[in-house]
Amino acid sequence: MNRVSAKICGLSTPQTLDAAIKHGASHVGFVFFPKSPRHLDFARAQRLAARVPGHIRKVGVFVDPDDAMLDAAAGAAALDAIQLHGHESPARVSAIAKRFGIEIWKAIPVRASADLATAAMFDGAADRILFDAKTPENAALPGGMGLRFDWKLLEGFRHGMPWALSGGVDAGNLAEAARITGATLLDTSSGVESAPGIKDVDKIAAFLKAVAAL
Repeated sequence: MNRVSAKICGLSTPQTLDAAIKHGASHVGFVFFPKSPRHLDFARAQRLAARVPGHIRKVGVFVDPDDAMLDAAAGAAALDAIQLHGHESPARVSAIAKRFGIEIWKAIPVRASADLATAAMFDGAADRILFDAKTPENAALPGGMGLRFDWKLLEGFRHGMPWALSGGVDAGNLAEAARITGATLLDTSSGVESAPGIKDVDKIAAFLKAVAAL
């Protein structure tokens, strides 16, 4: 088993999902956020989820969701994990964890070293932290924009919870990302796209082959 694994996020077609499965993704991400070009309706999510074998984890990505949204998405896609990408408080994250009883990820937007300390607030509430690049204040999306933060901020950083790295990771820089940060799970979305929301099967294959080569 490889030391580093990968999540391909924002999948929306059978062809790109199949590419992620074929080339060894450990996790696949489905986005439930209407403002995103990667947004899935529940019927489409259900059809895609049915293609995912049991050894690959299905992660639903949400931004400040209400319980009705979570109920519908988790049921349709048989989610293994919920990734929260908004301004959810530790109390809200804990409540979602208790309601669903599945793995909960909390995205932490990072621009400076002080941002890393925010992760400690979610100890005991979330199961995994996702360190992602902080988007501009007026950005329409909280992630998936191909931005990266200074990975050296995570160099030697010790965090008590499992965590993953996101934000501008692609086939060309993932080895550097893993080497600098020590991340054992790399998450990409725009890094395997030909245009916003349009996944590329060749880029997915290249990314996952590069992960396998680490």
